[in-house]
Amino acid sequence: MREFIFLLLFCHVASPVTHSLKYFYTASSGVPNFPEFVAVALVDEIQIDYCDSNTKRAEPKQDWMNKVTADDPQYWETQTGVCVSNQEFFKAEIETLRQRFNQTEGVHTYQRMSGCEWDDETGDVSGYEQYGYDGEDWLVLDLKRQTWIASTPQAVITKQRWDQNKAQLEYLQYYFTKECIDWLKKYVDYGKSTLQRTVLPSVSLLQKTPSSPVSCHATGFYPDRVMLFWMKDGEELQEHMDKRKILPNHDGTFQTSVQLDVSSVKPEDWGKYECVFQLSGVKEDIVTKLDPAVIKTNNPGINTALVIGVVAGLLLLLAICIAGVFIWRRNNNGEGRREVHKALKTLDQKTLRT
Repeated sequence: MREFIFLLLFCHVASPVTHSLKYFYTASSGVPNFPEFVAVALVDEIQIDYCDSNTKRAEPKQDWMNKVTADDPQYWETQTGVCVSNQEFFKAEIETLRQRFNQTEGVHTYQRMSGCEWDDETGDVSGYEQYGYDGEDWLVLDLKRQTWIASTPQAVITKQRWDQNKAQLEYLQYYFTKECIDWLKKYVDYGKSTLQRTVLPSVSLLQKTPSSPVSCHATGFYPDRVMLFWMKDGEELQEHMDKRKILPNHDGTFQTSVQLDVSSVKPEDWGKYECVFQLSGVKEDIVTKLDPAVIKTNNPGINTALVIGVVAGLLLLLAICIAGVFIWRRNNNGEGRREVHKALKTLDQKTLRT
């Protein structure tokens, strides 16, 4: 993975947060050079393990995950067994659903996202489990009502069969509110030096050409609970801004940016604008004044191509490892789900190993 250039980072005491444990299973057929089955787990959006149908072996993705064998010596063997058994189940499900939709051979995906959340201050817990087929919602578990919700007519048969399995529904209620939470607390404790840290970013002002928007770019921060915005005369701007998504860096930190359209800003008014970065748990903001003298432009010596390449590489890696995230984001839309399905068609094994 390409290296990224970071400035000085500062660490602070962490604040109470909601921790999460998420599992993503993705089975596919007809995708060249891509495993038929991929399983990953994330704690607080950081990948902690990985398994696929090629390696047939669960392995840690964080050094602190090796601590788990102190409490459970057979942990990785057990996780490997779970991975292999799910591979067979998901492979069979693709064939069942392909027939149910009267589909021929081709590219198809079957995905599952499940997990739990725990507020370490209030003690509140929650859990969820969702399935998707070919980039569209399939079945969603209503944990409180202990029933499955069918997202398509073809899913009704499965919903009815799963609803009749009361013992399984009771177990899921227990698992997501107790067992999953217990594991989440263990993982958070194992990785507390990483997961409960607070890291401030380096903030830069970037501009391609004198007529382009000025981008306030923050990178290297952790966690991802941040606000980045432009202010004028001490008040937050609501217009002429373009906020970008928070993206992961290869080292577990995050980056984001917000653009300001300066085409109508008079030169004498530039000093009235400030970019403000706020990080959860940190009292002091990072304020960067809109100063032409500190703006990095697209001139020789500023490797903008490197920045673009790193972001593109990270996005592709994220799409491979946790494709299910983009399918089941709350308040998602059909376009986003179709984009994930399209992306899976072009993934290659070399990138998977990055």
